[in-house]
Amino acid sequence: MEREHRSHLRSKPAVVTVPALYRVAVCGGTHGNELAGVYLLRQSMKRKRKGSMADPVTMVTVMTNPRAVQQCVRYMEVDLNRCFTHTTLSAPVSDVTPYEVVRAQELNALLGPKGGSAAVDLLCDLHSSTANVGLCLIAHSDSDWICLHICKHLQARLATIPVRYVHYDVPKSEAYTLHSVGKHGFAMEVGPQPHGVIRANVFTAMQEAVHLTLEWVRLFNSGTQFEGGSVDVYTMVENIKYPQDPLTHTITAAVHPELQDRDFCLLHPGDPVFLSFSGETLRYKGKEALYPFFVNECAFYETGVALSLARRRKVEIPDIQCSRM
Repeated sequence: MEREHRSHLRSKPAVVTVPALYRVAVCGGTHGNELAGVYLLRQSMKRKRKGSMADPVTMVTVMTNPRAVQQCVRYMEVDLNRCFTHTTLSAPVSDVTPYEVVRAQELNALLGPKGGSAAVDLLCDLHSSTANVGLCLIAHSDSDWICLHICKHLQARLATIPVRYVHYDVPKSEAYTLHSVGKHGFAMEVGPQPHGVIRANVFTAMQEAVHLTLEWVRLFNSGTQFEGGSVDVYTMVENIKYPQDPLTHTITAAVHPELQDRDFCLLHPGDPVFLSFSGETLRYKGKEALYPFFVNECAFYETGVALSLARRRKVEIPDIQCSRM
């Protein structure tokens, strides 16, 4: 028995060491009508001005799209959260360049440059959704141990809302989101909350999640070793669009009542997806059961997307510790 125990100890993988997170950026207002992040950021900035946030972590707070926030709209000319590809960030600027493209380049200079050694170590971009997504960390990597450990930390300590890790399988160089500028980064998406509205439960959940994220960073930087384990990762597979009239391109159906608000509940082939305005049930024609999310998200009507589908799998994460002791 003792030999077996020693063998087990020998087989345990080594602790992975990761550089300290010296600079952490918390951003809000990337979409100006997603008010939980806007008001949380304002509160954070207010406390910082008062000097009550003495903190060993250097935290940068940025209201990313102030013009859209002022107008309480998603964006002014183009979606800011689609402007962070290397192509857009390096594009020449002229008098006719959209405001959000100019702003993206300013943010890249402040928080990046994207892919560079001077970029912030961790970037958390605050968003809210009209869909019943709970709290999601949305990232471009399924092997970023920092982001996955933060997700695990939130799952263990947030009792009021489900926490999930959503993975968009896009190379960082091609990623168009603000959080791709940081060395590590994620969008923190909380819902449901209507755009242009703030709900206390969504604000409180986001506030607590940001606090827990910064708590994890402090512990990590102090040398705490975090035990590994597994995290369920939802990798985005495809979008499903609303049925449309071929001539007018207007939608001809709504999300089916049996699917509405059932984000991250398994959708099987043959399950209802849409209810047409003429009363016909349209069913899921996919070959495999997948997990819907962003179901009937208001912001996606402009692109005709009714929901996204993801495949779930367990990702084993190692013990990690800060390499700076």
